[in-house]
Amino acid sequence: MNLKEYVREIPDFPKPGIGFKDVFGIFSNPKALKACIDQLADLVSPEEYDVIIGPEARGFLVGMPVAYLKEKPFVPVRKPGKLPGEVVSIEYELEYGTDRLEMQKDSILPGQRVLILDDLLATGGTTKAMTQMVENAGAKIVACCFVMELDFLQGRALLTDYPVQSLIHYDAE
Repeated sequence: MNLKEYVREIPDFPKPGIGFKDVFGIFSNPKALKACIDQLADLVSPEEYDVIIGPEARGFLVGMPVAYLKEKPFVPVRKPGKLPGEVVSIEYELEYGTDRLEMQKDSILPGQRVLILDDLLATGGTTKAMTQMVENAGAKIVACCFVMELDFLQGRALLTDYPVQSLIHYDAE
């Protein structure tokens, strides 16, 4: 199934000149959603990883079903103040400032093999921050997988230490 056919482009969102790629067209079609989750689940053999992590919010929407399908634990990565208990956090650079991500302490254990799943690879900043959190916990990234990749933003360049795979590619804005 060609998943790209289900992605809507919304012009001038979130600001003029941006052509927003809307993954919810995939999520709202049961056959496309099933194909998307099945394809993501097949990108990396489940024997290669111990745990899946995904960032708030759309990373949850692709990470959880793959974790369920492959019978792996899922660890959410969230914005500050959203997780109970002790957390570890990392601050990272955005094009217009900084942001922060958190995950529950001890949700990733030393030596674990981690698969990162998200809906979109754009500039790579969020994913790079997650790789640092995982490595700070003593674990290893086995791959970073995405539904869509905006190749023209070159986010993959921040992730050269890891295998990166995407189901859909966009070469130009």
